[in-house]
Amino acid sequence: MSADTVSVTGWGRTAPTAARLIRPRTYEEAAAAVRDCGARGGIPRGLGRAYGDAAQNAGGTVLDMTGLDRIHAIDADGGTVLCDAGVSLHRLMEVLLPLGWFVPVTPGTRQVTVGGAIGADIHGKNHHVSGSFTRHVLSLELLTADGEIRTVGRDTPLFDATAGGMGLTGVILTATVQLQPVQTSLMSVDTERATDLDDLMARLTATDHLYRYSVAWIDLLARGTATGRAVLTRGDHAPLDKLPARARRAPLSFRPAQLPPAPAFLPEGLLTRTTVGLFNELWYRKAPRARTGQLQKLSTFFHPLDGVPHWNRVYGRGGFVQYQFVVGYGQEDALRRIVRRIREHRCPSFLGVLKRFGDADPGWLSFPVPGWTLALDIPAGLPGLGAFLDELDEEVAAAGGRVYLAKDSRLRPEVLTSMYPRLDEFRALRAQLDPRGVFVSDLSRRLTL
Repeated sequence: MSADTVSVTGWGRTAPTAARLIRPRTYEEAAAAVRDCGARGGIPRGLGRAYGDAAQNAGGTVLDMTGLDRIHAIDADGGTVLCDAGVSLHRLMEVLLPLGWFVPVTPGTRQVTVGGAIGADIHGKNHHVSGSFTRHVLSLELLTADGEIRTVGRDTPLFDATAGGMGLTGVILTATVQLQPVQTSLMSVDTERATDLDDLMARLTATDHLYRYSVAWIDLLARGTATGRAVLTRGDHAPLDKLPARARRAPLSFRPAQLPPAPAFLPEGLLTRTTVGLFNELWYRKAPRARTGQLQKLSTFFHPLDGVPHWNRVYGRGGFVQYQFVVGYGQEDALRRIVRRIREHRCPSFLGVLKRFGDADPGWLSFPVPGWTLALDIPAGLPGLGAFLDELDEEVAAAGGRVYLAKDSRLRPEVLTSMYPRLDEFRALRAQLDPRGVFVSDLSRRLTL
C-alpha cells in the first residue's frame, strides 16, 4: 500500500490542496488506511471526476480506491453484477456488453467508479425513466469509521445517507447492481432543433415519455428571440433488427474511438465569449432540423468528451466551474429568468445541457428532484463569476431548487440548508456513525456537512 503527499484537485482543476494519497489494494489495507487517517481524517476518491472539492482533503488523507477493481460475480440470466467500488463504468461496459447487459445509469463520462457513482448518486439522460444510479443498487458493503464492514441494504437510513452522501458515511467496498438488458451496442437516435427555450421545454414536455434517453444542448449566448435555442437529442438502445447486415455480425462490440489528448499546457483565454459564441453558432447550424433513427455508437451518444483525454485542459491552468441546478416543474419562470441572466452575463459556456428529471430518489443528499436541470461549464477566471453564481444560488433556492454537490466548488453553507431539507438527518447520522470525524473532505468542511 503506497502513500505519497500530492496536490489533489477536482476535474475542474480549481483550488488544489495537498493531501497524503493512499492506494489500498485489499479490504484489509483499506481498513488500515481508515484507522491511520490522522487528525485531519480521510475521504475516499475514485477516478477524480467530481468537478469540485468533494474528493479532496487538505492536510489529511485521500484514499484512492481504484486499486480495488475486481468484478466478483455476474448473473448473466438475472442481470446483476457484484463488483468492487473501484471498478469503472468503462470496465463494466467492456465486460457486460458482450453478455447483453448495460449499466443502468451513466453520466457524461464512463470514467467514473462504481463507488463514485453511488457517493454522488449520479444521473444520466434517462433519469425521467430510470432515476439515478443508486435506484439500481441492490446492496453494498461499507467500511465505517469504527472499522466494521457493514452490508447495507436498500430502504435503510444508512443506505439513504450513503446514496449521494459524497463518501462521508464510509468507504464503499463492493456493490451489487441491477443492469439494463440490450440487444446491441448501438443507439437509435432522433435529433431536432428547438428555436428557443419555450419551444425546447414544450417539445420535452410533450414527447419525452417516448424516449429512454433525452438531453438538450442549449446555446446560452444566443440573444433575442433565439434565447435558449437548442439541439435536442433523444434515443434508445437499437434492437437487433434495426441494424444493417454488416453490423449484425458483432452487434455487441464495444470499441470507443479516442483522439489524442489535449495538450498539457494551453494558453489562457482560448474560451472567450467570441470563440464560444462562434462555436455555438456552428454547432446549432450544423445540427439537422429533424432527423430520426440515426444509428450511433454508445460512446458517441453518451460520452463524446471521453474521446478527448484530459479535455478539461482546454480551460487553461485556471480551470473551470461547472454549475448545475434543478428547479421543480411549475418553476419554469425561474428557469427562464436564470437562462436570461446567464445570457446577459455572457457566460462563455459551450457545454450547456438541459434535461428533465423524474421522481426523486431516496438519498438524503441526492440531487435529482422532479423538474428541470441545467448544467454549464464556465472558465473560473471569468470576471465577477463568484458573485454572479451566488446570485443564481439565491434564485435557485427561492424557487425551491438545489445545486449538485458533486459539481460544486463554491456554494455557501447558509444556502445549502434550504436546498436539502434532510440535511439535519444526514448530519445526525454522521455524528452517530462517525463521532471522531474520521471521514472528512474539503467539501464537508466548507459546507459543514
